[in-house]
Amino acid sequence: MSPPGKNEVVVQGISASQGIAYGQIFVYIQSDVEVPNYQVDAEKRIAEVGRFEKALVDTRQQITKIKAEVERNLGPEEALIFDAHLLVLEDQALIGETIREFESSGRNIETCFNQISSRYIQAFSEIDDEYLRERAGDIRDVAQRVLQNLLGQAANNLSHLVEKRVVVANDLSPSDSASIDRSAALALVTDSGSRTSHAVIMARSMKVPAVVGVRDLTTRVRNGDWAIVDGYDGVVILHPSEGTLFRYGKIQERKKTFEQRLLQANEQPAVTQDGVKVALMANIERVEELSAVKEYRAEGVGLFRTEYLFLNSARIPSEQEQFVAYKTVAEALAPNPVIIRSLDLGGDKPMAGNPHLFPKEDNPFMGFRAIRFCLVHTDIFKDQLRAILLASAFGKIQLMYPMISGAEELGKANAILAECKAELKARGQAFDEKLEVGAMIEIPSAAATADILAEQCAFFSIGTNDLIQYLLAIDRVNDRIAHLYEPTHPAVIRTLKQIVDEAHRRNVHVSVCGEMAGDPVFAPLLLGLGVDSLSMSPVWLPSVKYLVRSMKMSEARALAQEALRLTSPKEIYAKCDAFYRARVEVE
Repeated sequence: MSPPGKNEVVVQGISASQGIAYGQIFVYIQSDVEVPNYQVDAEKRIAEVGRFEKALVDTRQQITKIKAEVERNLGPEEALIFDAHLLVLEDQALIGETIREFESSGRNIETCFNQISSRYIQAFSEIDDEYLRERAGDIRDVAQRVLQNLLGQAANNLSHLVEKRVVVANDLSPSDSASIDRSAALALVTDSGSRTSHAVIMARSMKVPAVVGVRDLTTRVRNGDWAIVDGYDGVVILHPSEGTLFRYGKIQERKKTFEQRLLQANEQPAVTQDGVKVALMANIERVEELSAVKEYRAEGVGLFRTEYLFLNSARIPSEQEQFVAYKTVAEALAPNPVIIRSLDLGGDKPMAGNPHLFPKEDNPFMGFRAIRFCLVHTDIFKDQLRAILLASAFGKIQLMYPMISGAEELGKANAILAECKAELKARGQAFDEKLEVGAMIEIPSAAATADILAEQCAFFSIGTNDLIQYLLAIDRVNDRIAHLYEPTHPAVIRTLKQIVDEAHRRNVHVSVCGEMAGDPVFAPLLLGLGVDSLSMSPVWLPSVKYLVRSMKMSEARALAQEALRLTSPKEIYAKCDAFYRARVEVE
């Protein structure tokens, strides 16, 4: 209840982990390590490098201990987060550049390490992909811990919350998240962050609500303030009134009942009420996500993003290393399909430690990336293609090229694939001779020439995130214009319909693997437009499957026809939302 003199305040953020919590706030303030800057005497330089090496060893031991604790308390999958941290400590490019900077400048090792690690953090922070952008946090977390060890400082942590509290922070590093007292954290709220941050991963594992992106909340609240955290709608309510508390008590009861219905529906096949089967698949980035694919009963992987294998290290993974990863996924999910997207690296996803491969660009979203990068660096591309081909002997793998702009690019990529097949035959190594090859449709030129591309493809996968961004000329990570990023813009709806129609005329399967596919408000529209399958983050599968089982395909087609006639994005969204709410009684 609101204390005397304090009015209820509603703050909107981003829903990150579902649930509702009510309690007093604990404000967690983190501060960066203050790094001294001084010249090291020549006779002390060997000792200075030794000090750096000891700090790396100490940090490795600390992270290994944290990993063991997380594995014991939350499980092995959550503990895998810290494998990325250990890899940072083994990154020879980061370590080597630090020592070279020290040798050339003579400045203390803290200054050199801080300078080099900051450069890496900046590179990852500028990546467009939300999940990969969050990996900047891995480097920042490890760098802070190394600096603390160099300076003999103790790390902050959240392991000693005295009572149950709603934790509010600017952001939570993986180490912060791992140290949280699970019995005392009611909810997590952060000023920054995204749905893919480590704090969110931990919150979901701990089954506590989380809201991120609440801007400057840490500066507006005090320890002991009362708050409701609504992890469903991404809302934080400060100083809630008695009426609000009563209303949320009822909402919480209904939400829990609805979640049970979702999970029950997820046990059933994705079949509409008029008998149409819908293929629902999963998007993954890492082999470790296989357990989630199985847990949420996905019918295979509609998008395996392979950048993680490259961006997790400054070293380019070998053909054999990639083969092992692809084979593991293919074998685990056989006979269900696994669509592997070839490397979408470069431009906005630079690979740390390889600046010669990724020169800085003024407009990386439209720059030297994805298939453009691969067609130039054919040695890297061929290693990956051979690895995918070899893994295809162990399951139902399909290959998909990203950011195809036209038939010429597609033809060049297929020619290189043919070379790889010939090389494997010469080696006497087996692969699927009938490997299906498709293209991501995410550039307007590809959408406009879908009929031409379909002649060389077995399937299309529409990447709605980029397609909408390019079609509407909207930078979706620019806060000032993000409101203009409208999936229901008539141009988007008409373009999707054109792609589907041209593909189907040539018997080409069409999937959607962008964010629209995992949103139960948009899924019926996509299916009504004729999309054959949807691929999404595994956690969204129950929501979409529930809606599929609650509707008729004839109703979805009628919705799509109405959307194609309308001229306002808001009108189209309202129709989609009404369609959803009529079939999902949550509140």
